[in-house]
Amino acid sequence: MNTTLFTTPRDLLRYAVTRFNTAKLFFGHGSTEAYDEAAYLILHTLKLPLDLLDPFLDAKLLPEEVAAVLAVIDRRTNDRVPAAYITNEAFLGTYKFYVDERTIVPRSFIAELIPEYFAPWVNEPENVSNILELCTGSGCLAIMMADAFPDAAVDAVDISADALEVAKRNVATYELENRLTLIQSDLYANVPNKKYDLIITNPPYVNSASMSKLPMEYRAEPELALDGGKDGMDLVRRIVAGAAERLTDDGLLIVEIGNEKEYAEAAFGELGLTWLTTSNGDDMVFLLTADQLKL
Repeated sequence: MNTTLFTTPRDLLRYAVTRFNTAKLFFGHGSTEAYDEAAYLILHTLKLPLDLLDPFLDAKLLPEEVAAVLAVIDRRTNDRVPAAYITNEAFLGTYKFYVDERTIVPRSFIAELIPEYFAPWVNEPENVSNILELCTGSGCLAIMMADAFPDAAVDAVDISADALEVAKRNVATYELENRLTLIQSDLYANVPNKKYDLIITNPPYVNSASMSKLPMEYRAEPELALDGGKDGMDLVRRIVAGAAERLTDDGLLIVEIGNEKEYAEAAFGELGLTWLTTSNGDDMVFLLTADQLKL
């Protein structure tokens, strides 16, 4: 390719958007369209502020800068690598996390509920002492919970040692080593014998039929972090079954199940699931109280 055709970020932005749209890339890891993702990748590669595109659109670029951006565009288009793996960063709410191919790219509707302390279900956030997160991945939700509930100790569990290495890096970035404990465990197996006020989880929940249809961007993520079995509820069943003995008398279990509400209701509907409101509706996250789990 004749790289002299590109002299400004505006040139590269136009080119990237065209490449992304022509390739029919899937956007589900922080961006929802080609323009936003192209702008993000260009700004990140050029080490420019991510919220200031316009002032730099017509800046003259050095040949090596053009080459670096084109390499990123090629990798995103040809290999369909999620942008977060290219930049090694992902955003959730106001938080930024390190990510790589060892863990799923952070995305969760539970993250929307944390700043409001899961109101009205948690009446006194200052009285939350112990929190457990299952399937923590990069540690993002555990970190957000530790930040929101500063008087609580947080245990974050994952079966993957690789994922926990990524989480360890993020925990250190937010200087939470004294309050957030990472545990390698198959769900509750190695969890301390204590009671938790809150158990939250965004587990693997993609059903088998949907797994076979995932776009390449999702297939770049660890399958272990996505595959929930035939109906998507394999791990969720175990989480629900083991929660009662781990919760305080007024404790709560909060579970994200994505687009699998139908399967969740079929599996647990008799418990009386409460569906929490998120930006994507009332069918992404359910809540069960300790009393309901003891039935």
